[in-house]
Amino acid sequence: MNTRRFTILAVPALLAACNPGDEVEDPQAGSTPAAPEETATPDSDPPPLGGGRTVAEQTDTFVFEYSYPQAAGDTEGLAGWLDTRLEQERQQLATRAAQGREEARDNGFPFNSYSSETAWEVVADLPNWLSLSASQSFYYGGAHPNYGFDTIVWNKQQGEVMEPIAFFTSPAALDRALGPQLCEALNAERAARRGHPVEEGSDDSFDACIKPDETNLLLGSSNGESFDRIGIQIAPYLAGPYAEGSYEFTFPVTPELLDVVREEYRGTFTAQ
Repeated sequence: MNTRRFTILAVPALLAACNPGDEVEDPQAGSTPAAPEETATPDSDPPPLGGGRTVAEQTDTFVFEYSYPQAAGDTEGLAGWLDTRLEQERQQLATRAAQGREEARDNGFPFNSYSSETAWEVVADLPNWLSLSASQSFYYGGAHPNYGFDTIVWNKQQGEVMEPIAFFTSPAALDRALGPQLCEALNAERAARRGHPVEEGSDDSFDACIKPDETNLLLGSSNGESFDRIGIQIAPYLAGPYAEGSYEFTFPVTPELLDVVREEYRGTFTAQ
């Protein structure tokens, strides 16, 4: 695997050693640590294109990690899109961390470093499509960190990103085709975790059914040729309290689901 790995440090001490042979972006020895809102200037040339990428950066106000796999880095156009997202997320974290430290200082509170980690993985690599999911964790102060998910599908022919929901005729149509199965599976898992079934007719938001378009929707494949699986990831607080964690399910593409795929994409799906 060709993985480009970078560690950017804006603090005096290195907290984690790099692997032998890793490329390191690092301030010159003896230089003054960079301000938290500023980017540490690398000494090396820009990284070569192609392959996966892993970036880790630590300052005195935040810890930032971001990675994507080789298949994404080797896909024309996608690496640039992911690198743009990397810079946006890093800058957003740096800005929030600087503001958080200032607010903590003004109010006499201790400040704990903010953090953000995004790790992209391949869900399905088809001849014309690359389906990706991301696990994300973040801490912006408060009692505990939080986590969630993201997803995209890259159109290799058009060189553009699509949201998985865009493959279907409408969110409402997808909910009619998949919603009852999702609700049944979710309530069964809720009952297993809680030790009692969901009360029928409950008005508690943590007992409500969740629509597919409210979740992190994944397009998967068991054959490497077409999408024949639908993945569902539900982040904490959406279907239950934080202590229950996230919920994840996989459903086969059925004829009913295939009927609500937009006509121009129907050949990309196979019903099981």
